[in-house]
Amino acid sequence: MKTKGALIWEFNQPWSIEEIEIGDPVKDEVKIQMEASGMCHSDHHLVTGDIPMGGFPVLGGHEGAGIVTEVGPGVEGIEPGDHVVLSFIPSCGACPSCQAGLRNLCDLGMYLLTGTAVSDGTNRIHAVKNGQPVLPMTLLGTFSPYMVVHKSSVVKIDPSIPFEVACLVGCGVTTGYGSAVRSGDVRPGDDVVIVGVGGVGTGALQGALNAGARNVFAVDPVEWKRDQALKFGATHAYPDIYSAMAGVAEATEGRMAAKTIVTVGELHGEDIDNYLNITSKGGTCVVTAVANMASLDVKLNLSMLTLLQKRLQGTIFGGGNPHHDIPALLSMYKAGRLNLDDMVTRQYKLEQINDGYRDMLEGRNIRGVIRYTDADR
Repeated sequence: MKTKGALIWEFNQPWSIEEIEIGDPVKDEVKIQMEASGMCHSDHHLVTGDIPMGGFPVLGGHEGAGIVTEVGPGVEGIEPGDHVVLSFIPSCGACPSCQAGLRNLCDLGMYLLTGTAVSDGTNRIHAVKNGQPVLPMTLLGTFSPYMVVHKSSVVKIDPSIPFEVACLVGCGVTTGYGSAVRSGDVRPGDDVVIVGVGGVGTGALQGALNAGARNVFAVDPVEWKRDQALKFGATHAYPDIYSAMAGVAEATEGRMAAKTIVTVGELHGEDIDNYLNITSKGGTCVVTAVANMASLDVKLNLSMLTLLQKRLQGTIFGGGNPHHDIPALLSMYKAGRLNLDDMVTRQYKLEQINDGYRDMLEGRNIRGVIRYTDADR
């Protein structure tokens, strides 16, 4: 079918809304009418080249929610009319990684940046103007009113959940929340530092609070985002890591934070040592943020890492299980235990995508959401 999508054709160029052709679902695939898409910083990493896909053009978007319109052969438990969230990490449940409990590290993840379909290895999307194959972000491409995806990326949800908040748990909220409660293992009484309080960081903040953190120190250079962090429950807020170090030292009598969660928009290796310095003896620093894939330089005092028995922990999707965590977090939202409504700062039309990313980069959004309507169909 023909529809439209937000594409990039080269690095450091704006998103372009263009006509695309999407193939029909084949075995193990699901066709979805998209209702909402979150605007995550990771899609901006496609623009800058920090996360390079296998080529161009690229169809962006990896946080989405919508309604199933068609299923291919071999799809069970998902039917037309179902409300679903797209997990940016496929999770087949059968590969060695999934069987070992690492559902966020499913072996299908090896295809995330190739743009070719899991089902048959073909390109399922093409640009109408020249027939060129289009590579969808993490095998999804939620910056389009329609999509065809592998069943391993589709998670059925409660139909009473609004699409504009449901889409957030496809990546940002689940990643942040899990960074606190899974990868960070925040426990009652812990003091927790969260560096960067956008969509992922706000998810981490709520996770830390629900896990029983005593103090949550939010660090962000944008005053408005610091104010929002305090509204979401942070006990302290600082504009930079250096002022945060002084504040954390005072509040903890020099012990520093048991857990530090790094959710900045762009990770730089030169900052790692500071993140470990604000972390206590025997503490854990969780690195959730994404750095340029070509970057290898890290500033780190290895002696202190060893002698103070600290942990530097990477994480993807918060160390979670998409098919468990997405419905679980939405059930918490429905019960009033997870604030997703206030995370959606602004809603945009697909044609306003560049405005939305400008707002994100200038610190005006916790999360912007693209909302699709009948006019997009």
